[in-house]
Amino acid sequence: MSGLSRLRLRRLRLRSLRVRILNRRANAYILLHPLAFSLSVIKGFRANQGLLLAGAVAYYALLSIVPFLMLVVVALSHFIDQAELLVTMRRYLELLVPGQSASIVGEVANFLDNRDLITWVLGVTMLFFSSFAFTVLENAMSVIFIHRVAVRRRHFLVSAVLPYCYMLALGVGVLLVTVVAGTLQVMGRESVELFGATWSLNGVSGALLYLLGLLGEILVLTSIYLVMPVGRLSLSHALVGGVTAALLWEIARHVLVWYFSTLSQVNVVYGSMTTAIVVMFSLEIGATLLLFGAQVIAEYERVGRGKLEGHAPLTTA
Repeated sequence: MSGLSRLRLRRLRLRSLRVRILNRRANAYILLHPLAFSLSVIKGFRANQGLLLAGAVAYYALLSIVPFLMLVVVALSHFIDQAELLVTMRRYLELLVPGQSASIVGEVANFLDNRDLITWVLGVTMLFFSSFAFTVLENAMSVIFIHRVAVRRRHFLVSAVLPYCYMLALGVGVLLVTVVAGTLQVMGRESVELFGATWSLNGVSGALLYLLGLLGEILVLTSIYLVMPVGRLSLSHALVGGVTAALLWEIARHVLVWYFSTLSQVNVVYGSMTTAIVVMFSLEIGATLLLFGAQVIAEYERVGRGKLEGHAPLTTA
């Protein structure tokens, strides 16, 4: 083993040891003072203008989601049946925009019917707009993780290329989820004979499809926390934020489904703008929880380093 390899291995071991020490210190503090930690996360989120940042992320996500889905479907339709792809996309869009996935998938389907009209100029324009949400999200993360930005800044070329690399990774993820979901759907049509009785696998298939979506949420959120902040975030810290944001979103999503199906009169108030308003509202809540998960990670790091002082409010020059 060369001297350079030994040096890198030693650095990795030291970093792993340091992360374990910080995790133990943070876990001990959270177990002893769970309420204080929760209040500190909320105070930090307010100090960083989390709701304002979430509004910006949600707005650009609304601009990006349709062209991004169109590009993904056009690319993947060369490998997967278009109808199967749209069914899978509709199912898992319900996890992001409850009750409005049919409208979005309908627009994507209409676009596919006219794919022959796509020019390279339109394709580049759609790709550019698709990257907006990731660019704004990276800037929002830099506010939440300001302690990292103060120490180390990301090269502007990395920031420029990062959204497109992440979009490519999400496209591969959609491909894998479509294949797995198709397999689970086929399994749901089967049945097994046990103790003289025939048991349908439809319920098992439905449960596995839901768990696949939940696991996908956690993995996507964890990957965002790994990639978007400046510096190298440990996997355990990213997973803490990913699980927190995913579970909070599952609660919020079920509340949204119940509200829009029972109490809401949004279609009466907004008419033809209902879909855009509901999607925007869902993305606003999702972006808020996404940034809140990032704040949990930032607070976890702060507690691990023993920095228990209050948060300074965010100011603009």
